[in-house]
Parts: sequence; structure tokens; C-alpha cells
Amino acid sequence: MGVSTSSPEKGISVVTVDFPPVNALPVDGWFALADTVRAAGRDPEVRCVVLAAEGRGFNAGVDIKEIQARGQRALLGANAGCAEAFAAVYECEVPVVAAVRGFCLGGGIGLVGNADAIVASEDATFGLPELDRGALGAATHLSRLVPQHLMRALFYTARTATAAELHAHGSVWRVVPRDPRDLLRAAALELAREIAAKDGRLLRLAKAALNGIDPVDVRRSYRFEQGFTFEANLSGVADRVRAGFGKEGAR
Repeated sequence: MGVSTSSPEKGISVVTVDFPPVNALPVDGWFALADTVRAAGRDPEVRCVVLAAEGRGFNAGVDIKEIQARGQRALLGANAGCAEAFAAVYECEVPVVAAVRGFCLGGGIGLVGNADAIVASEDATFGLPELDRGALGAATHLSRLVPQHLMRALFYTARTATAAELHAHGSVWRVVPRDPRDLLRAAALELAREIAAKDGRLLRLAKAALNGIDPVDVRRSYRFEQGFTFEANLSGVADRVRAGFGKEGAR
């Protein structure tokens, strides 16, 4: 359990997240993920990072039970940890390919929205159930996956989009059949291999250049969103919504 790194091929580092049962990361998990991705990107032998996950889905966001148990201290930690993990993916010195299967929710959107490319299995679903969980945030990253009006509708309704739908919008590079799971890994490695075949120094310059021309400052934009998450908590509305989390019909 935790965050691990493997090197299946020259120039490729695979960072795998495994927090059973649903990859809802605790505070320490977000910081561990950030540190691992940054370390992989700093390795001069690495030219592409693949971000993957074990278990039932790619990522279910923050561990709400931890926040309910530890209160504001855990909330502050989760917000800081998410910000660092999202930034680590975006600021990784080399391209990051996200390999997504199953659910990709909440903080998962922050990760894949900041990745350079996404490969997904056909059962992958992407969304922000934040309004149903007493939170806000990561609309910055969902905006990188779908057009503005669709992003707003998905955010307000807490609905999800499929891998096929994101592929149609151009944000998912390739969709592969759900079974066997090795197809997803193979597809992610195939893209990573093609990227890693380029000159390593030039790849790092290219990543810095593309980030430099990005029209949105993702760190600043996400931080702005977080301010409203804090406001929701201070006002008490977040606690009220979270108290109903998991109950049928709760809103």
C-alpha cells in the first residue's frame, strides 16, 4: 500500500498509487505522491513518467473519513497535499502520461488534468462529485479536459464523463478495452516509449516551454478555488453536506 516506482523500460518511470479500497488518498498519501513524481522527473535517466494505480479505480479523491475524524487539521492537510500533488504532475520535468481505469474523481481530476497525456480504459469515468461531498475545487483541471459549458454542467450536477466522451473532446489520447488490464498498461507504455525516444534534454526544454505558454496558471487558479472550499467549511455548510455523505438521497 502507498506510492511506488518501477522502471519497466529505459527512460520510463512508472509511479503507481495503491491505497485500498478505492484510492481515496490520506493527507500523507498526497504528499508522498508529489515527492515521488518530482523525484522521477529529476532523474536524468527518465524521459517520461507514467502515472498509474492499482485497485478498483484510478483515484477517488481525498479520504473523507480522515477529514471527518480529524476535522480542520486534516482538511488543511488535504488541500495542501492535493495542491502539491497536482503541481508535481504539472511541473514534472518530463512529460507525464496518466493511465486511467475505473473511476477518476475529485483529486483524480486534478492529477489527470495536469498530466501531459491520458490513456484510459473504456470503463473509466471522470468527474467532480465535490458539491455532494461538501467541497469545491479542481474545476481548474476539469476545464483542461472538457469545454467550459460542459465543465460547468458536470460540476453543478456532479455527473461523470466517460473515457469515450473525453476522447471525442481530444483530452484522452487513446481508449482501450477494459479487459485484460494489461492493455491499458501496454497502451500507456507505448505512448511513453514514443515520447522517451526523443532527446532527453530537448524533452525537458519542451515541457518547460509548453508550460510557459499555458493560458492558465494552474497553481494560482486552483488556489483561488481552494479559498471557497475554506469558506464553505467556515460557514458550516461543508460539515452539513459531509454529514450526509454516503446516505441515500443526501444533498
